[in-house]
Amino acid sequence: MDNNDILIRLRYALDIKNTEMVEIFKLGGIELTKEEVMKVLTKSEDDLAVTENHIACDDKMFESFLNGFITYKRGPQEPKPGQPERPAISYEHVNNLLLKKVKIALSLTSEDLIEILQDAGVTVTKGEIGAILRREGHKNYQVCGDRYARNFLKGLTIRYRG
Repeated sequence: MDNNDILIRLRYALDIKNTEMVEIFKLGGIELTKEEVMKVLTKSEDDLAVTENHIACDDKMFESFLNGFITYKRGPQEPKPGQPERPAISYEHVNNLLLKKVKIALSLTSEDLIEILQDAGVTVTKGEIGAILRREGHKNYQVCGDRYARNFLKGLTIRYRG
């Protein structure tokens, strides 16, 4: 799955409108028009990164969208006095990023993630979820495969769209 496909599925699962997508991207620090958002939400027909009717969503754009989604759902986070600025964390594995950020945005618990995956027909343990949610580089970190990400999005669709 590429980032555009993930965005398409996430938008459908959570019933996010086009104007909300523009606002979420803006909250994440990326200015896109409604027409550009529609181009991001199309599947690429070939391997060209940018065509007339398609804009490829790179990892930075995808992470900005997810950060904007957290702000959209939970509101902006006020920095605590004396707290140092958090450094930007880059993720190699987009699927892990998806699970972490959506979990934060929707205020889900690990048990909720397990239930969402069970709704999609996948059985996982709390330990497996914990390993996926760990910071990259941790000794127990585990890469989230496309199968889990796809079924997570399917489970979100079942939960939020009925």
